[in-house]
Amino acid sequence: MKRLTVFTKAVFVLAIALLSSCDDKLTELNENPNVVDPATANPNLLMPTVMVDAAKNYLNLGYGDIAGVVQHTQKDGWFSGHNSYDWSPRDWSDYYNQLRNNDFLYERSVALNYKFHQGVALTMKAFLFGNVTDLWGDAPYTDALKGDVSNEYSLPKFDSQEVIYKGIIEDLKAASALFASGDVTGYRTGYDVYYNGDAAKWQKFANSLLLRYYMRISAKLPDVAKAGIESIYSSGVYIKSASEDAVMDYVGGTAANSWPGAAEFESDPSEYRRRKPAKTLTDKLLATDDPRLKVWFAPVYVRWVADPTLTVTVDPFIRKNGTIMNGTVSLTDAQFLTETKAGNKFTRHFNPNTFTVAVDTREYVGVPAGLIDPSSYNYNPTPGQVVQNQHVSQLAETYRGSRGGLLKARLISAAEVSFILAEAAQKGWATGSAETHYNAGIKNSLDTWGVGSQYATYIQKDGVKFNNTLAQILEQKWIASWTSAIEAWMDFRRTGLPALKAGPASAESVLPVRFIYGDNETNYNNANILSALTKLEENSYTKIRGKNSQWAKPWVIQGTGKPW
Repeated sequence: MKRLTVFTKAVFVLAIALLSSCDDKLTELNENPNVVDPATANPNLLMPTVMVDAAKNYLNLGYGDIAGVVQHTQKDGWFSGHNSYDWSPRDWSDYYNQLRNNDFLYERSVALNYKFHQGVALTMKAFLFGNVTDLWGDAPYTDALKGDVSNEYSLPKFDSQEVIYKGIIEDLKAASALFASGDVTGYRTGYDVYYNGDAAKWQKFANSLLLRYYMRISAKLPDVAKAGIESIYSSGVYIKSASEDAVMDYVGGTAANSWPGAAEFESDPSEYRRRKPAKTLTDKLLATDDPRLKVWFAPVYVRWVADPTLTVTVDPFIRKNGTIMNGTVSLTDAQFLTETKAGNKFTRHFNPNTFTVAVDTREYVGVPAGLIDPSSYNYNPTPGQVVQNQHVSQLAETYRGSRGGLLKARLISAAEVSFILAEAAQKGWATGSAETHYNAGIKNSLDTWGVGSQYATYIQKDGVKFNNTLAQILEQKWIASWTSAIEAWMDFRRTGLPALKAGPASAESVLPVRFIYGDNETNYNNANILSALTKLEENSYTKIRGKNSQWAKPWVIQGTGKPW
């Protein structure tokens, strides 16, 4: 992402507000040289606003609370929403604000006959509406973004998920055709923060999103999904290598332009420390000696050591290079980081013959899902939030950074696409070899995280070597969705795989399947939201909140028996 691509959305909103409020007779008097005139706005200036906000939102969820849902991460402070799905109504206005900007981009692109920009706008419209319907269910779609046309659209009706998904597919088809022309008339270098004006790569992006959404509806509209996926596969135009992933780089400099972990660490180090790897994921990575483990997570600062010769049950203090540090229960995060970088090793010993608490003695330790008190896990002597849990891993130091390297918002990847094709082939659809695509998915993921050189060894490991089961394909896809956890959640929702289980403190005994509609809709668009709520499927887990519950099933999984 280039530095010149950070723009103030308020400029566009202000411009539209001024123009809509002015009397025609006063047009000349009310012209403001400091705002953008919608009639002459350059689409290049609009693109990065849409693209940056869309990517940041997607990453913030995929690295944030949705990573908690799919048990990539857990938090050990302020954790109820992340670990236990204790959710409140969630507003979607940010998505619709982005969609309004994107709609303006599309209108200007059509007026100027800029085919490339039209394709970008259609792709981003599909991506953003895909997020909305994936996360909430039915939503305003056909009547959305028309508030400036007529008052009758000020309270838009909700369209069904089926209608929205079908619209997404048609928009992506149209975008793909526009990109296929290769016409990039009007594009200025530096304003496309994903592919820098490369129409061929954008066509692959659009087609790869088509693969995503065809698979999303495969249980409900299998014939449509099968034909669509087979058609794209036969075209050969889709993302195939990690270098083609749709990503946005962070530029740093300010919190708004930095990787979210860096902003957390700078403003409140304890907030950064709260985010821990989940045991569900670390155990899978450890079981197969997965090379991505050390890229994503850090070793525990203080490792437990079983010592039958110990004269006390457990060391009261930590040991540095085997020597007990009398009076020192823990160091600060900064001290541990400095010491471990210098090569020092810290341990705490226990006598396995007298110590009755089960502790994890491994070098990498994750937090189990949904614990009642995650900060005390693994017999942490300093529970709470004053210092970090020295006996549990943190995220790798990379994630304290603000920009560069691996710190990217990834909208879709070659790994995801390969696993979609592997699943399609495993179903018997005409998409080639399931094993070939499965292996490519793993290779692409390892390449993404800089450990591709270890592919040949990793692919032969027990539990990794292809066994032609959907469970294995989706387990590897779940692993590969690190920082893009929305996809893992959507896959779990439609298949129940991997077989994730809610923890003891979870609000319900199963994982949620949607966001709760926000209070703005309930308060101001009540008639339409009530109609939408009648289409959600209640079950034994919706008794407390009713239909507007995170456990109410939307159309896309109704009648499938999934995920529970």
